[in-house]
Amino acid sequence: MADENIQWKRMAFKKNKVWMAIQKDDDPVEKNGKVLIKYQREQEYEYWVHKNSIKPLDSLDSKTDDANPKSFKDAKKRHLKTEKPDGPDEALSCADTICIYTDGASSGNPGPSGIGVLLCYEEHEKEISKYIGTATNNIAELEAIRAGLLAVKGPALPVNVYTDSSYAYGVLVQGWKAKKNKELVNQIKEIINRFKNLKFIKVKGHAGNKGNEKADFLATSAIKAHAPKQ
Repeated sequence: MADENIQWKRMAFKKNKVWMAIQKDDDPVEKNGKVLIKYQREQEYEYWVHKNSIKPLDSLDSKTDDANPKSFKDAKKRHLKTEKPDGPDEALSCADTICIYTDGASSGNPGPSGIGVLLCYEEHEKEISKYIGTATNNIAELEAIRAGLLAVKGPALPVNVYTDSSYAYGVLVQGWKAKKNKELVNQIKEIINRFKNLKFIKVKGHAGNKGNEKADFLATSAIKAHAPKQ
């Protein structure tokens, strides 16, 4: 918003620091109950969000130690359960957060399997499409999550992991006891504890979530690329 009367004030939005547009009288720039924010002063993109979601900057200091759990059991407190596919919150979340969309596919269960991962951070994207041999669908889902987490070079940054696997979400977030794949599950839990601010978000598969659909495409493409030629 190019206006010499507009200034920017540091505020908090969903546990993140943002800049909120204000007028010279320190009142926020407001339209239809929403205020204008952006994550970086120099960025061109601006977002309209509900004014009730904006909090004073000092509200961030009152958050709990859930971002640095002493054990994986404590980490469940900081994980989100659901998110609406392709809503405005999702678009905002990747502005200063690494978004990891993961999916695994198996042709036969067990059978030829592949993993698909899409990593997004600001304007950057990275794709992973890998054939993992013969495996179950559950193993493929877990392997996709592991590959996505290992691809993150900055574990100090906020990270959101999107998965449509109830099994993976259950054993990694909800405390389900893994009867199978225990070693793989424990390996992922160890990787999770390296991150300072990590959230798992359960999304519906094949429901229009672009990131999830892309991860599914990458996973199935990995299988097709290694299918025996007729």
